[in-house]
Amino acid sequence: QVQLVESGGGLVQAGGSLRLSCVVSGNIYPIQAMGWYRQAPEKQRELVASITSGGTTNYADSVKGRFTISRDNAKKTVYVQMNSLQPEDTAVYYCHVTTWGYNYWGQGTQVTVSS
Repeated sequence: QVQLVESGGGLVQAGGSLRLSCVVSGNIYPIQAMGWYRQAPEKQRELVASITSGGTTNYADSVKGRFTISRDNAKKTVYVQMNSLQPEDTAVYYCHVTTWGYNYWGQGTQVTVSS
């Protein structure tokens, strides 16, 4: 059974930083794209950042220059470093991975940015 476990969320003041981690366990190979989505209250889930197995990254316009996604294939882990956080970044952040057309999601970690 494949499991994604996120960590690193919390409460931070505007301008602060957080680093989210997501560890993938279970029989999944190869892990193709890995990414982070977020969902704020009463809003649709949106892509924050993604990274392919080859290291190509993609970011939402709203986080470009502030967030950096990375992955460690040996550890089956994806990270997102979030700097210069703003109240509008407040949301539940979900880890997402794909392999052979299958999609897997984590349970989410809350990020709250106070003004």
